[in-house]
Amino acid sequence: MNTRNPRLRRTLSLVAALGAIIITAGCSGGLGAGDDGGGDSDGPIKLGMLAPFSGSESAFGDYMKNGAQLAIDEINADGGIDDRKLELVVEDDACDATASVAAANKLVTNGVVASVGGYCSGATLPTLPIFDEAGIPMVIPAANSNELVKQQLPGVFLINGTGTQQAKAAVTYAEKIGAKTVAAIDDATAYSTDLASSFVQQAKDAGLTVSFEATVTPGENDYSAVATQLASAKPDLVYWTGYYQEGGLIVRQATDAGYEGAFLVGDGSVDAKFAEIAGKGYTENVVGTFTQTPDMIQGADKWIADYEKLAGGKPGPYSTQSYDAVRVVAEAIDEADSTDFDKVVAALEGLKDFKTFAGPLTFTKDHTLSGGGFVIVGIDPASGSFVLEDDLQG
Repeated sequence: MNTRNPRLRRTLSLVAALGAIIITAGCSGGLGAGDDGGGDSDGPIKLGMLAPFSGSESAFGDYMKNGAQLAIDEINADGGIDDRKLELVVEDDACDATASVAAANKLVTNGVVASVGGYCSGATLPTLPIFDEAGIPMVIPAANSNELVKQQLPGVFLINGTGTQQAKAAVTYAEKIGAKTVAAIDDATAYSTDLASSFVQQAKDAGLTVSFEATVTPGENDYSAVATQLASAKPDLVYWTGYYQEGGLIVRQATDAGYEGAFLVGDGSVDAKFAEIAGKGYTENVVGTFTQTPDMIQGADKWIADYEKLAGGKPGPYSTQSYDAVRVVAEAIDEADSTDFDKVVAALEGLKDFKTFAGPLTFTKDHTLSGGGFVIVGIDPASGSFVLEDDLQG
């Protein structure tokens, strides 16, 4: 077992900051000789996934699980890794910090050798020290708060664009439509506040006037006070950085209060349920910042068909990122010829132009993407689904 004492001291400081977290240590080793990662050397290589399968964000859990499972099925059909099959072990984190800690410890106990999950940043953050101490690298497909990067843990990699990159796309769009004044509303979660803060700073740096900022409490039904303030401030564009439940209500109530500007939402709100919650006639001015989904990508027809055959339904947000997270981890394990933490991390850092849905992947020194890949999506009035509107290239 590799205890890595300097990292243990850093982990304990993180735990103190995050609260009382039970840390379950684990071991990892090479593919060829009796590693504890995913069973004995002849057993399956276990990859763990934390995702929301209950709670307000449960729609995304199945998208992520099915995308990851599709990649695993393809790799196994091609012989696996060193004649060992991959196995996906899934736990529900409910987008809740307490639930995610318990779920992460279950994955460690189950013997996973890498994590390919993480949707809500607030639920993903407290799992970082758990996986770090257990020697389990993380390739995070969805959660993208800058706070994940700031921990500077060696085994944490993001294959979704960061909050800074997403905010940059939002500012680019605001400038493109000629907005002079902007506003930001967040829901006090780690992901949302990080994205809103980055947007506000970048908007100011770009010479835009930030005329209104607000924080709301998630889970409520009445946001009329903030909606009325927004309508009174009359910004050309408002950026809602929270999730779709509250976002749908806010756009409806703000429209009723008289707000007529552009309503931009972050990737946590990009789901057909946004239009369902907002109601018919309330989404004409709504667009979102998001990475492209399969239906927006030329040549993805076969992948979509394969996903539908597996899942019995269409792929949704973060299905492709989860698919790629598995492929990235599998490539690193194969290159390292081991599940040893340090060797897999070195292999991840050494990936160059690895083909993913977001484009050729080479990690930066911070273990993030060199480009965020964010585009602008609008709502199809017939289906309520978000569709590509502007790739921000022109």
